[in-house]
Amino acid sequence: MNFEHLIQINDPLNPFVDTMTREQLWEGLVLRAEQPQLFVLGLDSCTIVSRTESTLERELHYGQATVRDRVTLQPNNSVRYDILATDSYVGGSLTMTIEQPDELQLFLRFEYTTSLPVDESEDARQTQEIVKSAYRESDIDTVRLIRQYVLSPKDAGPLH
Repeated sequence: MNFEHLIQINDPLNPFVDTMTREQLWEGLVLRAEQPQLFVLGLDSCTIVSRTESTLERELHYGQATVRDRVTLQPNNSVRYDILATDSYVGGSLTMTIEQPDELQLFLRFEYTTSLPVDESEDARQTQEIVKSAYRESDIDTVRLIRQYVLSPKDAGPLH
């Protein structure tokens, strides 16, 4: 199953939305990669097993379950999460890409690819729509939390 959507970060027509810079958005994406328990409901802890300049190998602990993934960072551009498939977990990837068509607009594109087989039955389509909706809600929450952490007073958030 493949799914993608776009979330507008800066809206020059809406004065009630705090404007973020590309660098602030990137800072939030890095925070999500390094401290995912701040963003992912049900995640107990994250262990960074190895780190290079552009990658993180992580173990995500959900109760008794452990999921391994690899995070690839392209500074100020994108973060890609690759979940390693096991007997218990479906593999897949999530890429979050910053898009800035002009100086006033800023977007974050979310692209999901899973190894779930494509099934055209009505039940499968309904299940896929539920999964897509859950992804979308999670991504909206991610952006909300990035705003909260990045735009909070210097002494209030985990970034400062």
